[in-house]
Amino acid sequence: MADIFRDHGPAWRRRNAGHVSLDQIKVMSAIERCRTAALGGHVARCEGCAHTVIAYNSCRNRHCPKCQGAAATEWLAAREADLLPVPYFHVVFTLPGAIADIAYQNKAAIYDIPFTASAETMIAIAADPKHLGARIGITAVLHTRGSAMTHHPHVHIIVPGGGIAADESRWVSCRPKFCLPVRGLSRLFRGLFLAKLRAAHQAGRLKFFGVHAHLDDIQAFKTYLAPLRKTEWVVYAKKPFGGPHAVLAYLSRYTHRVAISNHRLISADETGVTFKWKDYRIEGPGRYQTMPSSENLHKTGSRHLDFDRRFAG
Repeated sequence: MADIFRDHGPAWRRRNAGHVSLDQIKVMSAIERCRTAALGGHVARCEGCAHTVIAYNSCRNRHCPKCQGAAATEWLAAREADLLPVPYFHVVFTLPGAIADIAYQNKAAIYDIPFTASAETMIAIAADPKHLGARIGITAVLHTRGSAMTHHPHVHIIVPGGGIAADESRWVSCRPKFCLPVRGLSRLFRGLFLAKLRAAHQAGRLKFFGVHAHLDDIQAFKTYLAPLRKTEWVVYAKKPFGGPHAVLAYLSRYTHRVAISNHRLISADETGVTFKWKDYRIEGPGRYQTMPSSENLHKTGSRHLDFDRRFAG
């Protein structure tokens, strides 16, 4: 990533002058300078053989592929005390495409909603005596893009396979290989999310541009949301992990994952960048594919690209 930014960043910034935010420029600069003489460093010398090594300082920017490995390790160590010696499940709540479209224009206002809606959903369903009848704890992580780097907001939740009984007298375990009913989670999540989204609109916290400009009108917004009340929203739960340590290792990759890591970059030239991505619809080795950045822009859509350029940051 740093090599690409150093080779092509200056020309890209000139071409997009006026459409790149100060924060984006700072991130690019940090990645370009990371572990170079520009940030200074220190010299380590062996007392026995006098072998000398120069180590340059890291930028410590959370977007830098080089710096997040150490941060993930530190986070992993700090979270070990939070885990219980029980199986853990991985639950994913995904927003429909129609919601993702307007979330792209309202990141600050909407991205918080799937966190609260999914957490309230998990807690409510788990507390129901028909399902688990217990108070659970969860850890949630928001991802806004998929492996192909297209806009795809979804929440990953790690939940222990059980909880504390309502009277706090005992531990209540989930059934083996089963966490909570997916259909019930999906429908409650849908209702809670749409209610919170309507409240955000009524409070004037949502702004719309381009083809969605008409959604400023409350009636048009209700009409836009109407079909979403009847569709099934995608929620799924994976089988239990191998153990608490496997949970931490897995979750640390999500909490400290940058948009694209260095190992996914295949090549870069004047025409674009080619990277690896994973197609989760395919089982087996065929799910790992490559994509040029030009094709990715086509998948993302020119409307999203135009919005990024006009309202960057």
